[in-house]
Amino acid sequence: MKPILRICAGLAAAFAVAATAQAGPRLDRIMESKVIRVGTPGDYRPFAIKTEQGGYEGHDIDVIESIASQLGVKVEYVQSSWPDLLDDLTADKFDVAVGGITRTAARIAKVEMLPGYAPFGKVALVRKDEASKYNSVDDLNQSAVHVIKNPGGTNEMFVLENLKQAQVSTHEKNAEIPALIAEGKGDVMITETYEALHYSKADPRLAARFIDEPLTPKSYLGFMLPVDDADYLRVMQFSWDLADERDVLDAAEDRWLN
Repeated sequence: MKPILRICAGLAAAFAVAATAQAGPRLDRIMESKVIRVGTPGDYRPFAIKTEQGGYEGHDIDVIESIASQLGVKVEYVQSSWPDLLDDLTADKFDVAVGGITRTAARIAKVEMLPGYAPFGKVALVRKDEASKYNSVDDLNQSAVHVIKNPGGTNEMFVLENLKQAQVSTHEKNAEIPALIAEGKGDVMITETYEALHYSKADPRLAARFIDEPLTPKSYLGFMLPVDDADYLRVMQFSWDLADERDVLDAAEDRWLN
């Protein structure tokens, strides 16, 4: 969209928000308490990772903190997990879920998701000295290959659907799997473009395979929202658009993804 048209669209959305602000229960609660609850597994670099100090950092953290600032509220982080993330959101344990969440039809059938960002595909994180062995899904789908997956997300779905001949084990903490691969306790981690690039740059023992030709068609990430308050959804969409207009998204991408 041309800049002038985007600005006009943003102004129109602003007037709509002004006319209906605090008309819905979730939006009322957030604005009255001055707190927005943000759920995340906090284990997916570079989008959201829990720090040693107990806070969170990453691309999605920068963006949601900016959106909260626009709303004049503070962020309260709620620890979740990939298996529980959707259920926790629909059970009203938090107001928005972030942290590298793939936009899928199954999720959007149950919740709302903000516009897609960070296009990616499924790739493999492997040891660098064995990277040349893996040139196709068939190469990964071998009984001699040990794949380590984390539970509850689309990476696990890919492994279960496509790597049925491989040795597959589950490790609960996603952020610990790259080190297990590097140490030879597993051979392959199926992940996504940006996480694989992050770990392959951070650890010289690791390599990211299939970056140029991912194992799946292009997908996008998105923030998940409950669908119980249309006014809240409208305000969050406007806040996302405003973050885009003010180059918050570009700054987060430059800091964390490039």
